[in-house]
Amino acid sequence: MLRRHFPARFAPIGRDFFCARIIVAMNPIIWMLIETVGSLFASACVLRAYAWRVHLNPNNPVSQFVNALTDWLVKPLGRLVKPTRAMDWPSAIAGLLVALLVSLLFFVLNGHTPNPGAVLLLGFIWLVRWSLYLMMGIIILMAIISLINPYAPLAPALNQMSDPILSPIRRIIPLVGNFDLSPLVAILLIQVLLAFVHPSSVPMLVGH
Repeated sequence: MLRRHFPARFAPIGRDFFCARIIVAMNPIIWMLIETVGSLFASACVLRAYAWRVHLNPNNPVSQFVNALTDWLVKPLGRLVKPTRAMDWPSAIAGLLVALLVSLLFFVLNGHTPNPGAVLLLGFIWLVRWSLYLMMGIIILMAIISLINPYAPLAPALNQMSDPILSPIRRIIPLVGNFDLSPLVAILLIQVLLAFVHPSSVPMLVGH
């Protein structure tokens, strides 16, 4: 059996090419993990800030879970920036920092030189979009629980968080056959906002 021998100088080239192919193949997987973890954690920070805004009881299951998840980042920021009665600034800043980190990693993984303005704009857009998705999730969950089990342990917290969004709509749109259409209208309005707040407005952003 004949064996073909390649010069030793070609071996590193083959290994480098193979490693490069692995890195290229792994980038989408790495990005999916970063985006998923980053968006969930940033949304948790936004939820914590929103719960503070609506004066949600800190002993309810939602606040307890979110606080336990985000304390490691929010508490150190709380030593630098103090919350006010109307706004939990440490939680809001924590969400923005996570969004900016995800934005920076997006540019790095896609081979772009990070531009500070683009990183800041993309991070802010993503934070707004994640917040809108969060509000939509709260409204959908509230509507489902109100139909299935209005006395569920999560019901009071969901009602308190969705009420600032739904109350203005309820004042305009009355009940239709004892059916509240405000959640449906709110979801449609959020979808419209999501169409306007889109990452395609960020320079150097390709294919996202």
